[in-house]
Amino acid sequence: MEISRRLLCLFSAEVRAEDDHYVVEVPRREVETGAVEADGTYRVALIARDGAAPADGAVPADAGDESTSAPPSDEPQPPVEVGEVRYVEIEDIGKQGDGIARVERGYVIIVPDTEVGEQVKVEVREVKSNFAVGDVVG
Repeated sequence: MEISRRLLCLFSAEVRAEDDHYVVEVPRREVETGAVEADGTYRVALIARDGAAPADGAVPADAGDESTSAPPSDEPQPPVEVGEVRYVEIEDIGKQGDGIARVERGYVIIVPDTEVGEQVKVEVREVKSNFAVGDVVG
């Protein structure tokens, strides 16, 4: 699956029924870190927890269009660099079982072999426009 270069944040959430509509709550940290703004309007993608396709197998006609285009030059650059060492807290576990930490602007660092709540020192080994991968060191 391609992930749009315009990804602002990534988190797990439940969909709950509320009167005549459904609600997906955005964690407070995503607003507090500046990833999204309260009362803003955003495009939302929902990905099945097990990675399965929707029951009807439908794929939007424009799926992937944004992920293959080059980001505009005025987009912010990733807040980390390859080789950089950071202390992070694992806030979530991704669908592959890897730990997820967030740094400036809600930028995601994926850290294999970690658990929620761990505070670890990581060295960034790969940087993409919308996420990085780091390994626990020391």
